[in-house]
Amino acid sequence: MKLVRYGRPGKEKPGMVDADGVLRDLSGVVADIGPEQLSPRGLARLAKLKADRLPAVRGRPRMGVPFSGATKFVAIGLNYSDHAAETGNPVPKEPVVFHKTLSSMQGATDEIMLPKGSVKTDWEVELGIVIGTRARHVTRKAALDHVAGYVVVNDVSEREWQMEHGPTWDKGKGFDTFGPVGPWLVTRDEVPNPQRLSMWLDVNGEPRQRGSTRTMVFDCATLIACVSRLMTLNPGDIITTGTPPGVGTGMKPPQFLKPGDVVSLGIEGLGEQRSPVVKFRL
Repeated sequence: MKLVRYGRPGKEKPGMVDADGVLRDLSGVVADIGPEQLSPRGLARLAKLKADRLPAVRGRPRMGVPFSGATKFVAIGLNYSDHAAETGNPVPKEPVVFHKTLSSMQGATDEIMLPKGSVKTDWEVELGIVIGTRARHVTRKAALDHVAGYVVVNDVSEREWQMEHGPTWDKGKGFDTFGPVGPWLVTRDEVPNPQRLSMWLDVNGEPRQRGSTRTMVFDCATLIACVSRLMTLNPGDIITTGTPPGVGTGMKPPQFLKPGDVVSLGIEGLGEQRSPVVKFRL
């Protein structure tokens, strides 16, 4: 299933994209796509629906974050060896774990707003894991059983604040609009192997990132097991898993986002994002 939340910010309705790509309204069945719907029982209930009998949604509404109820937005750094190399860092021996703010989360076509005075805002296409079953000290073998589905994430990063204002990466990762997610959540049953997904990112139509989840240093199961030892993962929580090479800070000379740019990105089978970049505003 492809699950969505569509409509104006703060007024999103639950929906489903059917096999023909038609957006269907789920508001007559469930109130939201939240922790209850992301549970195995909730997903099983939605899977029984006849999508073609649900009301079709007219037009092309905005797609919001495709699920609600997150308590954590966990991120993994330097999880592709070639990306570590382009940034001048060694390949980690253990996952590099940091946090993005929940307030950074937004829809797949919403504007990315540059922080005040920013000249080093960068892009990162990433695979996001959405938790469906509470995970606490889970084994690697059982880790994927706790997944509701997968999403596209852009881990937008302000490199000056990330690298030049002390050792805490979170400073450059949690600005407003720095976490586009979606456009939809693809349930686990439709992604039999999350380690075989191609991924890409362009800026203004020019290729920047090309990669595959095959080259992760730590795979999805390992990351879930590791993070679940550090904190309890609840239904609706998200882990974004690192980025392949091609980020702006690794270019020669480095290139960063500016107002008027458009960032397009996608992951095989998980949909595409298209985010305009705008200057800071209160």
